[in-house]
Amino acid sequence: MPLRAVRSLFVGLVLSISVLFAALGAAQQAGHGDVHPPIRHVFVLTLENKNYSSIFSQDSPAPYLSRTLVAQGAMLRQYYGTGHGSLDNYIAMISGQSNNPDTSDDCGTFEDFKQTGVADDGQVVGRGCVYPSSVKTVVDQLNTAGFTWKGYMGDMGNDPARESATCGHPVLGMPDLTNEQEGESARVPEGDMYATRHNPFAYFHSIIDSPLCQKDVVNLNRLPNDLKAIATTANFNFITPNVCDDGHDAPCVDGRPGGLASIDAFLRRWVLLILASPAYKKDGLLIINFDEGGSGAIERSKDGAVITVFGESCCNQRAGPNLGTYPRVKISGVGDQKRTRRTLKFGGERTGAVLLSPFIKPGTISDVPYNHYSLLKSIEDIFGLREHLGYAGQTGLVAFGSDIF
Repeated sequence: MPLRAVRSLFVGLVLSISVLFAALGAAQQAGHGDVHPPIRHVFVLTLENKNYSSIFSQDSPAPYLSRTLVAQGAMLRQYYGTGHGSLDNYIAMISGQSNNPDTSDDCGTFEDFKQTGVADDGQVVGRGCVYPSSVKTVVDQLNTAGFTWKGYMGDMGNDPARESATCGHPVLGMPDLTNEQEGESARVPEGDMYATRHNPFAYFHSIIDSPLCQKDVVNLNRLPNDLKAIATTANFNFITPNVCDDGHDAPCVDGRPGGLASIDAFLRRWVLLILASPAYKKDGLLIINFDEGGSGAIERSKDGAVITVFGESCCNQRAGPNLGTYPRVKISGVGDQKRTRRTLKFGGERTGAVLLSPFIKPGTISDVPYNHYSLLKSIEDIFGLREHLGYAGQTGLVAFGSDIF
């Protein structure tokens, strides 16, 4: 090869490498960190109230999750919830908004969030449950970017007198009747164990005031048909089982054991459906996480029970502008039914998480600390969304990266 041609080839190679590094640098400066594989179908399946030590122990009542699925995908050993109880965690996963006293108490009354200001990282100041339309979620971002999404809710609409089968939620200003579960009866043949507090889409006016809510927040029984083809499978799918299948109740109102045993039975059916779907096989990612850890230490006496919630967190998580000081004490009941709940910190405990994908090497183990804000940031990065919402944009927060993919 002539010397001039060699020089031209060398110069071209140097320029190509320079362009590649410039692109990677730009992506990192934009907050996107590691370059993700070409994932275009994400499934988030969220379970309830279990600590890492119970979920993944040698004698775990959920061997399908703790052994079979861990061996097939990636185990995130340092994944944390962001609060106690349930609702504040679900809200964090799709909006990056932190706890306030009402969401931490699961919003027994379905009332509007009363906003008084905006703090750092887009945190709205105030308290309440249903956020104003100015507070955006990942599905608002996906809509703008042209991606599709779906929320699948176990048992939603089984009792039409309580909630609709699409976009099911209480009337604004009214008590949330879904906090009481219903067994099978002549009026409700399948029973109804849907819980609004486990459906994050119900708490944002940007979603519930849109016709998309009626179309895209549906009963879980719609999922098998949607999975049959890539064209009918949404890009982002959020799956919430009913409160027996997600392990929240133990025992369940229908007589099943609940807890980790019912979680495992649910996963054996539904994970296989997802993994067999054309969309997952092509470019899918399944994330199995838990909203928060368990209740912590419990001491019982004739004067009732004292529950100590440790509230551990990771990733330099902030409490946010709406919570007071800790520790906190909440007392309910009387006599031997008295419950004293001591919450030492604002975090949601270590739960772990399991990820499965054609882009993940089976048996991968990660000890990188992650939380629900990391999850949101990762979804935003996967779909190339322009902004990181709320605490998903916190400086130094890490998204899922090369430790997993």
